[in-house]
Amino acid sequence: MPIFEYLCDDCGTRFEKLVRRDDKVLCPKCGESHLTTQLSTFSAHANGKAARSEAPSCPGGMCQTPDLCGLN
Repeated sequence: MPIFEYLCDDCGTRFEKLVRRDDKVLCPKCGESHLTTQLSTFSAHANGKAARSEAPSCPGGMCQTPDLCGLN
């Protein structure tokens, strides 16, 4: 089940919601359903350090560019 980010068109509240297939999403503040889905970004953690989402993927789990990933 993915987590989506929303912006309420009525009251301006931003929130995240774990959404199942048939869930109706309502604003937790005002209860309205006039919502805009927001673009989400992610971060990954490896070896206890955060790697930015713009970092290149590391094939096979072996980082070829540790300076770019922040894993050095």
